[in-house]
Amino acid sequence: MLPMRLYTAGIADFERIRQDGRIYIDKTDLIYKLTKESQFVFLSRPRRFGKSLLCSTLKYYFQGRKDLFEGLAIGELEKDWKQYPVLHFDISACKNKWEMNQIINELHSQLDMHERRYKWEKTEGSPGERLKKLIQQVHEKTGLKAVVVLDEYDAPLLDYLHKPEQLAEVRRIMQEFYQVVKVCDADEQFVFITGITKFSQLSIFSTLNNLTNISMDSEYTALCGITKDEMLTVFDPDIQMLADRYHCSKEEMIDMLKQQYDGYHFGKDSKDIFNPYSLVNAFKMKDLDYYWFGSGTPTFLFESMKRFNTNLLELEQLQVPSTQFDVPTEAMTSALPLLYQAGYLTIKGYDFLSNKYTLDFPNAEVKVGFMENFMARMMNLGSTDSRGFAGDFYANLYHHDIEGALKAMQSFFSSIPYLEFGAKELDDITKYEAYYEVLTYVVFSIFNCRTFTQVKVARGRTDVVVFMRDAVYVMELKMRGTAQEALDQINSKDYAIPYQAEGKPVVKIGIAFSQETKTVSDWIIEK
Repeated sequence: MLPMRLYTAGIADFERIRQDGRIYIDKTDLIYKLTKESQFVFLSRPRRFGKSLLCSTLKYYFQGRKDLFEGLAIGELEKDWKQYPVLHFDISACKNKWEMNQIINELHSQLDMHERRYKWEKTEGSPGERLKKLIQQVHEKTGLKAVVVLDEYDAPLLDYLHKPEQLAEVRRIMQEFYQVVKVCDADEQFVFITGITKFSQLSIFSTLNNLTNISMDSEYTALCGITKDEMLTVFDPDIQMLADRYHCSKEEMIDMLKQQYDGYHFGKDSKDIFNPYSLVNAFKMKDLDYYWFGSGTPTFLFESMKRFNTNLLELEQLQVPSTQFDVPTEAMTSALPLLYQAGYLTIKGYDFLSNKYTLDFPNAEVKVGFMENFMARMMNLGSTDSRGFAGDFYANLYHHDIEGALKAMQSFFSSIPYLEFGAKELDDITKYEAYYEVLTYVVFSIFNCRTFTQVKVARGRTDVVVFMRDAVYVMELKMRGTAQEALDQINSKDYAIPYQAEGKPVVKIGIAFSQETKTVSDWIIEK
């Protein structure tokens, strides 16, 4: 039996992790390199990716807590353990503050905390004025420059991303606070800023011209997250434990973990990065579940997709230059940058000749969770309702009951109260057909099936092609027409022929939809 292993899931305090003897993946060689090379640093990573733990580690390092780093790489690298005054601000505490004075009060509260720590009299003024006095006092009274850590700097801004008037006010409050970092640069030893996205209209980016953005720097792609090598060494007994629980080999479990939680890349030649929150929770809970997506779905993401009329069918294998996804928030003309920066899409490849990146969903956890939430929002239904239908639909197909699957689809579509997502009038036949193509695509994607729409073949385009474990489904959808006409189109244009080489049965399905009832009216299946 394995000795008790203490995990870091949900714990972001480096001191507690080390004193408790919890599992810690040593990133301190990268931290040492970073702090020696740069003075002002910005790192963008998705939520729950270890940014707060990294900030905590930096805090204790600069405080000179050598005892916490014994046995780690930096313990050997650092020869001069100075005790710098560290001003660590957790800006995520400003989230969900729906009145401006609540944000201001939270900033004041954190400033109070630092003043009490250094036993100084409370300063007066706005948060920015107080921060400026604090940084200057620190340098003057200790003789050492201040270290400033701003964790989740954009948290309050993202709350108001699609509320222009309130966003302008929040930006004004935060800008007044952040601009001090530039003003006081002569009094600062090191500044570290984390967030999800980049708001260019803050002085922290527009005037801090010596800010180093390491978000896509190949040297630091593994600074947050867990690499495969780290997983195989640090979590070797946990992998075996999960393999035993799932009655599979260790190698099979590694493949399952990769499919579920791996696949992130943050640069041109980035290592594969596992989602640390999900991976550690899987070992802690002894179950492969959807931990990251279950920990919260940001409203701003789906609001952005609605605002920019995002085509869900175009999110896989996107080939784009970095200027389309690594851009400031105010310059966004699509939801693509937020989808990337928030971790719902990631880099899957880079072509040096065209200077283009390939973006896609990182892994099964993200794709499945994303599709479940998308379906629920698209149809104005609860996620339980959409998941129930998808489960029935998939289970029927899995057991080769195609009739049962289509009956489930017919019943479910007829229960949709109204269209919510991208709610523009579906006033012509092509829009209706596209809507049902999207629904079909989402249903199969929820179960991580390879699903394609509008697939080009020699004599036309196939509406939907689905690759399942033991069959390939070729579907043609008709809104104004019969199921027989849909099936005839599959046969007359040889839509199924390219998939005969797959070595699986090819099932052709013609489906007719009713514009009046907005559900499946008829179908014909040919195996």
